[in-house]
Amino acid sequence: MRALCALLCCIALGAKAETFTAKVIAVLDGDTLLILHHGKATKLRMANIDAPEKTQAFGKQARASLLEMVDKKQVQIDTQAVDQYGRIVGLVSVDGRSVNQEQLRRGLAWEYSHYHADKTYVALQSDAQQAKRGLWAQTNPQAPWQWRKLHPSVKPDVQNQTAAPVMRHDTECGKKRYCAQMASCDEARFYLTRCGVKTLDQNRDGEPCEDLCGGRN
Repeated sequence: MRALCALLCCIALGAKAETFTAKVIAVLDGDTLLILHHGKATKLRMANIDAPEKTQAFGKQARASLLEMVDKKQVQIDTQAVDQYGRIVGLVSVDGRSVNQEQLRRGLAWEYSHYHADKTYVALQSDAQQAKRGLWAQTNPQAPWQWRKLHPSVKPDVQNQTAAPVMRHDTECGKKRYCAQMASCDEARFYLTRCGVKTLDQNRDGEPCEDLCGGRN
């Protein structure tokens, strides 16, 4: 149900996706901003990345990095979707630089592009890993979605803010195990690559649910 709701939100925004300029009024963590949009404080979750939570290793560094780049600045936002909390999901740039990609380049976020099959983000993370930048200096860094699963009592900032609650794209692994339960190829890829649900890849070619994803590059 959550995945379906998230999908419907994406579809709803798709018809009115926009690029606009807004002022950053607060940096909540390494991948979430509070912006002034149409005169209202609005949450924005940065697309294609997932930064460590604030109480997780490198969470403070990730937020400090984002503060340095965008705090109190005018940024350009390319909207991608709306998440299950009602937040805008978007690509953020300042002075012509992609902030989403810069967080990855600095080793202060994990790429979340498998959901969108964006190879640029995969390459940026790989480069940071090889250089052991930021969180990759750790021997065994833990992905934020795995950390959240082990710390269910730690709730996202959206529940502690008065503004309207990045798409974590329904990031928590649910109980779905079969292709018939998938709402889209993107969701199937998420469950295969992030949740390790091997039943979605019967022929073990790395591509889940041929009926949904067959022929997709």
